Amino acid sequence: MQIGQPAGTAQPSGTATHANTQVASLRVFVFALFFTFGGITSLNDVIIPKLKDLFTLSYAQAMLVQSAFFAAYFIVSLPAAAIVQRIGYMRTAVVGLLTMTAGCLLFIPASSSGMFITFLLALFVLAAGITIVQVVANPLISMLGAPATASSRLTFAQAFNSLGTTVFPYVGAILILGSLAHVDQTTLSADALAAYRAAESQVVVHTYLGLAVALAVVALLVWTNRKKLVEHPHPDTSMWSAFDLLKQPRFAFGALCIFLYVGAEVAVGSLIVNYLMQHDVLGLGAEAAGKHVPLYWGGAMVGRFLGAYVLRICSPGKVLAGAGAIAALLLLVSATTQGATSGWALLAIGLVNSIMFPTIFTLASEGLGERAAEGSGLICVAIVGGAIVPLITGYAADAFGLRLSLAVPALCYLLILAFGWYARRPLQHG
Repeated sequence: MQIGQPAGTAQPSGTATHANTQVASLRVFVFALFFTFGGITSLNDVIIPKLKDLFTLSYAQAMLVQSAFFAAYFIVSLPAAAIVQRIGYMRTAVVGLLTMTAGCLLFIPASSSGMFITFLLALFVLAAGITIVQVVANPLISMLGAPATASSRLTFAQAFNSLGTTVFPYVGAILILGSLAHVDQTTLSADALAAYRAAESQVVVHTYLGLAVALAVVALLVWTNRKKLVEHPHPDTSMWSAFDLLKQPRFAFGALCIFLYVGAEVAVGSLIVNYLMQHDVLGLGAEAAGKHVPLYWGGAMVGRFLGAYVLRICSPGKVLAGAGAIAALLLLVSATTQGATSGWALLAIGLVNSIMFPTIFTLASEGLGERAAEGSGLICVAIVGGAIVPLITGYAADAFGLRLSLAVPALCYLLILAFGWYARRPLQHG
């Protein structure tokens, strides 16, 4: 799928200003998409402690929330890229938003069932919609401007993603964790336990019903503006042809690092509430710890606004390598210290996470041209790292404790450091 000029710009003189206005308005829509799917994804960090308490789960079992969510990227990304090639970016974004709406509505039967697995199903459908939207958003914002500033532009767009991840968890902590009940579930009969779980999960349902309404409105707005972008259809190809791109070493290494980055970011974010509740860290209650989650994502937001400027004047690869090194160091500090130092070192990782996804994405995708949608789909498959790395981290936490489990994301960041150094020079063509 190739993108032409925005509708109306192929006319003779006097259209340059109109074209710029069209591009600017399209960027606003893409920024809104980043804000939406980022915020909803970050709500997992407050749902995990809620479901962990509600269903008396181990850390590994609780991390199945992330596994169900991010498994959608593995299953849906390539079909989403094929949909983009067939119907275009804007219409595919509408498909994704409506799928997200359906996922939110599935929390109603999930709550009624009182079963953990039904929540996982609802999260999977919700994530399927997010996957479709993300396959659209990443290459689209890269294409709406000069190729030389693609990393900076995508980083700026990701800042709106981080704005969502900052706002949503704070509100979610109040709505979802604030009502966390303390009931000895071992004293309840099977029927009473099911009723208790259904009642307690209603706060989750109400949150996601509100999101469903908002998503439907956004879908309508995108649909009414779908003709602002003129798209030239790409010849139909098998969605499996995208795997040919893995023959390019830089793309393959970059896709691996997306896997590692998302896995590490999600693993750290998922542990924050329980980590800060430990007596030798900050010793906070569930709601108070949940309100600290936005500081992690807020650091990413601040870092992305700053990073959009830094990436215009510094080598993206070198910036990425530095960020990977600092993230690994912060994890070491958090694991080996106590009190405020340990807690704030973990939260500070959000700041250095900021430029990682957009920088890895653009470094890996450099030179893909007409195959940008395929590359985006394959890179989004790699986001399945958010399903696997947190699960490994959860098993490590059960076996060795939360502190030692931080070694898992630390290893991920060290490999990202290596990719940044490897890709520090522009890709040579021909």
